[in-house]
Parts: sequence; structure tokens; C-alpha cells
Amino acid sequence: MTINIRPHTGSKIAVSFSEGFSSEVLNAVRKIPNRQWNNEQKAWLIPDTQSAIDALLNNLYETGLFSPQLPVPTAEKNYITQELEQLKTMLLTKHYSPHTIERYLYWTEQFLKANQNTPVPLGQSHINIFLSDLATKKQVSPSTQNQALAALLFYFRYVKHENPDNMTEVIHAKKKKHVPAVLNKQEVAAVLEYMEGSKRLAAELMYGTGMRLNEVLTLRIIDIDFDRNEITIHNAKGGKDRRVMLPRSLVPKLKQQIQKVKDIHQKDLADGWGNVQLPDNLMNRSEAAAKEFRWQWLFPQKNRWINHTTVQEGRYHLDESLLQKAVKQAVRDAGIIKNASCHTFRHSFATHLLESGYDIRTVQELLGHSDIRTTMVYTHVLNKKEMEVVSPLDML
Repeated sequence: MTINIRPHTGSKIAVSFSEGFSSEVLNAVRKIPNRQWNNEQKAWLIPDTQSAIDALLNNLYETGLFSPQLPVPTAEKNYITQELEQLKTMLLTKHYSPHTIERYLYWTEQFLKANQNTPVPLGQSHINIFLSDLATKKQVSPSTQNQALAALLFYFRYVKHENPDNMTEVIHAKKKKHVPAVLNKQEVAAVLEYMEGSKRLAAELMYGTGMRLNEVLTLRIIDIDFDRNEITIHNAKGGKDRRVMLPRSLVPKLKQQIQKVKDIHQKDLADGWGNVQLPDNLMNRSEAAAKEFRWQWLFPQKNRWINHTTVQEGRYHLDESLLQKAVKQAVRDAGIIKNASCHTFRHSFATHLLESGYDIRTVQELLGHSDIRTTMVYTHVLNKKEMEVVSPLDML
């Protein structure tokens, strides 16, 4: 298989496959933050940054289908690989989400590579230097730096069996206070009018239930309960499950979507395939379960992926970049100048519930927030006292 990596317009790099692709290669690209699919050029667009390029190459090498042109010394490669394998084992043992495991492995690998020539055992000072460099040299966001810190703390506590706790020397990235963008009800309706098909249904679910982007895309048929009028969200942020209401106005659309998935699944079975990736807790229980209709994605991708090594075919869920692009286009078509995205539907859901008189604890449960202080941000959006002040200019 040949992978073409070339410059693209703006601050992007185009990644395409000349001979099809396997699920391993596809997932290697999917792991890159802020990647987008360009349907016209049939290429993935990733940020033109050193960190994104390094992450892409590392992910591709980890598939075992490619070899780096400049081989890493055996001792160094074995050491880092062994450390990451131990880290992954501990993360899986403690039931961390796949996304968290992916990010923790990434930051720990970057830390180990940054200190690969360090002659002394790694410790507190090395963590401080690494995190400070993220803030001062790479200028990462506060949340990114905190994510890296959490990954390294986990690594040292559960792999190295040490407990670094003195972070006084760390230069933290400056945390900015953001008020979330919120669409009013008329703007939500206008955006949805410019969407169609399964992408519109996914957007309606995000606004109608407060689900995150990845939560709605990873829904399975079994998660929809029409009798109880509820949707179950599994393994959400923090590895938690929760239930949300099923908007009654979406019942006909959801039933149509489920029938569409059933038709696709029956065609896949007739072709000799029909497998789907199962949740981690079911992976080793039953091979037959992977072909059961109830485990199929609610929003499957258009085409089956092909593993050219095993010659197996399967179907993944709709890629998040396609829904993000559809929402952005609908916002532009609706003439809305707010910086709205898929996550704006979640912000709007919470704000509109509070405006309707629902208590903040109910909203907290529906959003899946562990700390009510996270939900409190929406009360600031509701605070209109500043807007009631009459400008001196209007009093002239």
C-alpha cells in the first residue's frame, strides 16, 4: 500500500491512499485531532504542524504495515514500546475510555521520546520541563497541558510506581475564560433546515438530547428504546453511561433510519460480511455477536472498509469530520455569523432547558457532568443584567 502525503492549501497537509485502505490505516488517520475528509480530492486533511505529522507517522508505524526510513535504535524502541504496553494494560484494567487511552499513550510517548537521551532516571524535574515546554514553546492550550499532565501522573503512579506531586515549577498555559456560543431557537431551526438525511437526524439528536458529537455517532441500534422513550449513551466522557430523553418528534425519523440500517446490514450479510466493531467488554465473548443487527451503528458509513491483509470487510460509523463539515456549511447557508459548530447544539440544548425553567441538577444529569460547576457556565449565558444597562450614548 502506498500513502501519499503532500502540501495542501492553507495550513493543511493532504493524505491519500493509492491502493485503497485498511481499517488499521484508516484508524491511524482518524486519531489525528482536527483532521477532515475532503470528498472532492478523496484525501484526508491534517494540520500542517510538526506534532500532527509526528503523530500520523507514529500511528502508521504502529499498524505494522510500514517501516520508518530511519529505524529507531532497538534498545530505545523496545524500552518505549514496553513502557507504553504496560501503560495501556493499566488503562484498560481501570476501564478508561478508548479516547482517553489514545491520548494518554500519545503524551507519554512524547515525554519518553523527549527524554530518550536522559542518563538519569526520569522524575519530577523532567515532568516540569516537559509541561513547561508545552506552554512556552509549543503554546498549547490549558486543557491540552492538563491532559498531558494527567497522562504523565497516571504513567508514573501506575507504571513506575512513583507519586510526583510537586508541580510548583510547571509553567502553566494561560487559561482563557470562554462563554459558549449559543444559538437561539430560531437559529437552530434555520441551521437544521439546511441539512438533510442522516446528518440532519444526527444534528437534531445533538440538539434534542445534548449529546456530544462522538456520542451520537457511536450510537447503536440497541441503544434506542422506543418503549421507554429514552436513549442510552455508553462509555461517554469519563467512561460513564447515562440515559437521555428520546425526542418524540424524532421517533418516525429514527424508525426510518433503523430500517435503512437494517437494509444495509442485510446486504452486507448477503455479501458475506456484516461484522461491526463490538464494545470492549464483548470483544472476546462471541464472534457471532459482531454480525447481530442490534449491535450495528445507528449512523453507518457509506462504504465498507477493507483490510487488505486479512481481506476482511466491515462497516464503521459515520466519520465525525463529515458531520462537522455539514453543520459548518448549514450555519453559513443559514446566514448565521456566530462561531457555531456541532458542540454548539449541546450548549444550546442546556441553555434552552434552563430558560424553560428546568433546574440545573436535571441539566447536569442529562449532560453527564460530574461537577455541577461545569454546568454552571450556562447560567452565565442566561445572565442578562449587563445587557439591561443603558449606554450613556443612548441617553444623549
